[in-house]
Amino acid sequence: MKTFLLEVVTPERKVFAEDVDMIVVKGVGGELGILPDHIPFVTPLKIAPVKVKKGNNEQYIAVHGGFMEVRKGKVVILAESAELPGDIDVERAKAAKERAERRLNAANRDEIDFRRAELALQRALNRLEVAGRQ
Repeated sequence: MKTFLLEVVTPERKVFAEDVDMIVVKGVGGELGILPDHIPFVTPLKIAPVKVKKGNNEQYIAVHGGFMEVRKGKVVILAESAELPGDIDVERAKAAKERAERRLNAANRDEIDFRRAELALQRALNRLEVAGRQ
């Protein structure tokens, strides 16, 4: 069966680099499934889990925005940050979720940066979803 190299890279490190059968990502235009020999393109990514299929196994990576570049035989995800399930601190993610929800529900709305709180909530939910699939 044909495979392709998937690399997930952040400014700090290479999070993932393996040959895979398929990936599913959430781009700004919707969900995308990438198989070997996909046409080359580049797309921005949403804060969402990336599903990685290799043989009969599925794995998820929490990707927090960035871009995906599809090339011949290789897909590179350049993410602002990314985490494997085993690297996620679930208690910290729960605390971040609660903190973001409190900010979004704050009575004094003039002092809250809503966009920042929304992004923090999305990242926390993404981490919790990936950790829950482990």
